[in-house]
Order: sequence, then structure tokens, then C-alpha cells
Amino acid sequence: MPVLNEADHIEAAVASLIAQDYAGDFDVMLALGPSTDGTDAVVRRMQLADPRIRTAPNELGTTPEGLNIAIRATVNPIVVRVDAHSQLPTDYTRIAVETLLRTGAANVGGVMAAEGKTPFETAVALAYGSRVGLGGTPHHVGGEEGPADTVYLGVFRRDRLEAAGLFDENIRRGQDWELNRRLREQGDTVWFNPALRVTYRPRSSYSRLARQFLSTGMWRGELARRYTSANGLRYFVPPAMVLAVAVGLLLGLFGVVRLALGHGSRWPLIGFAMPAVYVAFVVLATLLVAARHGVRTATWFLLVLPCIHYCWGIGFFFGVAKLTRNIQAYTGR
Repeated sequence: MPVLNEADHIEAAVASLIAQDYAGDFDVMLALGPSTDGTDAVVRRMQLADPRIRTAPNELGTTPEGLNIAIRATVNPIVVRVDAHSQLPTDYTRIAVETLLRTGAANVGGVMAAEGKTPFETAVALAYGSRVGLGGTPHHVGGEEGPADTVYLGVFRRDRLEAAGLFDENIRRGQDWELNRRLREQGDTVWFNPALRVTYRPRSSYSRLARQFLSTGMWRGELARRYTSANGLRYFVPPAMVLAVAVGLLLGLFGVVRLALGHGSRWPLIGFAMPAVYVAFVVLATLLVAARHGVRTATWFLLVLPCIHYCWGIGFFFGVAKLTRNIQAYTGR
């Protein structure tokens, strides 16, 4: 588990690992980044209670470096990749290992079951788990068991993971997809099992959510530029939407200015149709997905959905334009 500034989540996440009902030997390796919120003190307290919790320093604090540091610091033949925002059900490791043995896959994973505690977090969780939010991929909404392009987190055979070269430390987000791409290229199978459902705690504030999806969109754009196999149609929907709404607004405003000056016809005003269609889409999605969860959650959903779409879509353009490193350095993400 890579860990950075997770004082609010780390204790529950690690407790879920210690509580696994897996019968074999296991240990917990945390790659600790330079946290500033008291995370390390929480970890030290947990270590006193259970010696299976070990740590290694991750000076850069990034996810792929932390994952590789933790993997290299362990020796067991199966590697369970976990996240500080996730909580594993007690049978997760047992089912995953059984699936590895049954299928012969190099990596198995399941569903990221987002759950929120506050109305804002609940709104984010609903967006994660619906087709209107993140596109409806199986590792977000579920599906049939079988081979997949990628899965959430992942439980790996160490020998196949090492043969693929571990995680690419030059890719800050999307590193799971990119590693699974290499596993498939070397002839291995990535297997999706919906029985593996991992509770995920969403970001707790609007600004954190915006930064998360700006970064996610940038790295998806970077991957789309690098690899043809990353160019699935669903990845282009958010940037296409951002572009269409922006062009529509500009065209409509151009029409308003021309009319105010007494020039031209009204046809440019049709550009306002695009933002109007998107607003209608968000309102309809809110009624269908979030309304039954209460007024506060539904109100947040009205704001969360555009945040995810726009930050992801704008970030995608930065990634395609090779600006990922510059923006990453500026935001520190």
C-alpha cells in the first residue's frame, strides 16, 4: 500500500487487511511518503499492536514508486495491491487466490464499490458507480466474470508481475491499466471477478475531487497519446463534451454580440443548445441516480457530475498536448 497524507483513512484500511480470513502467511507492507497530517504517527501506533505491519520509505511519495518499493520489500509469491482509500472485505484475499489458481490468470481484481459517509461523499460515490459518472466500466458497476483489459487494484502472481517489470514509475495515474496492458502483451490473462468488491472512500472535498480528476484526465490523455490500445471511445466522451460545450458557448456569445451591434442573423444563437443539452443531461441524471438519496446528496450530485466530467476532459487535453509533466509539477500531484 502506498501511503501519503491518509490519516483519516489509513487505520480502517490497514485494519481490513489484518482482518483477512486467508489461511496462508501474509504481511502488510506500507510505503510511507512524506506525509504532513500525522499519518506516520497513526501507522506507528498500529505497528505496536501488530508486527505484521511493516513500512518502507517512499521519499517521492508517488503511487507507482510506492507500489514498487513495497513489492520489492516483500517475498511472498502473491502480491495484493491495495489503496489507503480502500477497505477489503474479510474474504477478499481468499477469493482472489482461489480465482488465481482456478483461472491461471496473472492478475485478478473486482469492483471498486464507492461508499460515502457525508452527502458530498455519497454524491461522489453515486457518480463513480453509475454510467453517467465514469462510463460504466465493469470495475465500477460490475459485470460478468472473465478476462478483462484492466481491473481495480489487483492480486498478482509475483513471478508474472516481475516478468512484466512492475509498475511504470513515469506514469503517476493510470499505472494499473498500463501494467495490465504489459501483462496481456506478454501473453498473461487479467481476470475480472465481481465477487471481489472493495469498499472505496471518495475524496471528501470539492477541491480534492477536482484535483483528482484533473490529474486522472491528464494521465489518461498521456496514455491515449502513447498507446493505441488506450483509445477506447469512452475515454474521448468527456473531452468531446468539454469541446462541444465550449464551442457552443462561444458561438452563442458571438451571436449575442452581433445582434447587440445590429449585425447578422440569429443563427449563431443555436450554439447555446449544446450547454443547454448538457445541463439537461446533468439534471436528468440527478433525478434518476441521486434524487432518492435526499436533497443534500442530490444537490451535491448536480455539482459533482460536472466537476468529474470537466476536470477529466480538460486534463485529457493537457495530457494529449504533452503538458502532463508541467501541470503535475505545478499542482504537486
